Amino acid sequence: QVQLVESGGGLVQPGGSLRLSCVASGSIFSIYSMNWYRQAPGNERDLVASVTARGRTVYADFVKGRFTTSRDNAKNLVDLQMNSLKPEDTAVYYCNVVSDVDGNFTSYWGQGTQVTVSS
Repeated sequence: QVQLVESGGGLVQPGGSLRLSCVASGSIFSIYSMNWYRQAPGNERDLVASVTARGRTVYADFVKGRFTTSRDNAKNLVDLQMNSLKPEDTAVYYCNVVSDVDGNFTSYWGQGTQVTVSS
């Protein structure tokens, strides 16, 4: 059974920083990518950042220059460093892992962690 656990969410003032972490465990034979999504009430679930199979990082326009993602393959761990946080960053942040076995892709999701940016 595959399990993803996010941590690091909480309440922070505008301009502050938070660091989110996601650990993947279970029967994941090969990780193709590790990704961060977020969803605010009444909105779609949007891609925030991604670390691809080749190690390339991709960021949504609304977080470029403020957020940084990194991956530790040995620990099946991905982090999201969030700086200069704004109230509009308030959302539930989800970890997503995509596995690839002989061209068969499977997507896994964590339970999400709440990030609230408010004064």
